[in-house]
Amino acid sequence: MAKRDFYEVLGVPKNASDDEIKKAYRKLAMKYHPDRNQGDAAAEGKFKEVKEAYEMLSDPEKRSAYDQYGHAGVDPNMRGGAGGPGGFGDAFGDIFGDIFGGGQRRGGRQVYRGNDLSYAMEITLEEAAAGKDSQIRIPSWDDCNACDGTGAKPGTQAKTCTTCHGSGQVQMRQGFFSVQQTCPHCHGKGKIIADPCGTCHGQGKNKTNKTLEIKIPAGIDDGMRIRSTGNGEPGQNGGPPGDLFIEIRLRKHDIFERDGDDLHCQVPVNIATAALGGEIDVPTLGGKATIEIPEGTQHGKTFRLRGKGIKGVRSSVAGDLYCHVAVETPVKLTEHQRKLLKELDESFKKNRDKHSPNGGGWFEKAKTFFG
Repeated sequence: MAKRDFYEVLGVPKNASDDEIKKAYRKLAMKYHPDRNQGDAAAEGKFKEVKEAYEMLSDPEKRSAYDQYGHAGVDPNMRGGAGGPGGFGDAFGDIFGDIFGGGQRRGGRQVYRGNDLSYAMEITLEEAAAGKDSQIRIPSWDDCNACDGTGAKPGTQAKTCTTCHGSGQVQMRQGFFSVQQTCPHCHGKGKIIADPCGTCHGQGKNKTNKTLEIKIPAGIDDGMRIRSTGNGEPGQNGGPPGDLFIEIRLRKHDIFERDGDDLHCQVPVNIATAALGGEIDVPTLGGKATIEIPEGTQHGKTFRLRGKGIKGVRSSVAGDLYCHVAVETPVKLTEHQRKLLKELDESFKKNRDKHSPNGGGWFEKAKTFFG
């Protein structure tokens, strides 16, 4: 069976650029890859056809020969190996990078970003509302003074890994394609330390502590995080360090409960003030405010003080303060007070419907319930 035209196989015109050819190949290789089409002989055949077309058209010399003489101009004995530059190995490596991801390379070695660190910081409600500057102690890693950061015992030096020859990567061939993996001997470092430093145990760094200045923004809430770039664990093989995330925890307040930008508090009111009305002072984060208690105020009544809450980090105006009335029952009464309350109770019983906004209806329902 005659071979199809290589440009037709990849679905590109004869004047296609190298990038267009590579893009077309990657798309088709992923579509027909045997791992995605297990047991499908037709897909495997198309994959091999696509692979051969790309091997020819990705090589400038072979492409020129093919354009002049067609299939007859391409000598199978001159085909580049899977790992040749610009050939099948490079493009297939790109595909694996797209599917599985991977670290960057520096000087032929795989480099890895350091891990992020988390730090829990407890602050008061007042500090969260106003913001503050604070200092925290966090772990840090400094170059080992004994070995100058090399990881090797003083007087010795690390040797180039004989397995990967310093690249940190080894090529594993599987059938008709190859995959690059981290060298199992040097773990991607490209160097082998035969005699490690006794101070840092071959790591090249020692763990210490450092003081970090942290600015807590006004309005921050419980559970929010502050990111400190580059203050996480160090990277490997010259990779960038991770980040430090300071997670805020609000300490329980004696008076207020926070709900977003709003504040809530319970305000105790004695029975006489609730019945007769009057003024009471309530605390706020900025000082105090006065609430006018109307005559006959019931337990659970809520008063809203606008703008007396917290201005959040993403808010343009402050929230509100909600004061919830808690009518208190008097305790430790004197004999005189007991006498007065008994007289008051007798007068209430004579006019229950008039003085009790909920009691009269409730007692009528209770009578019906009990028959």
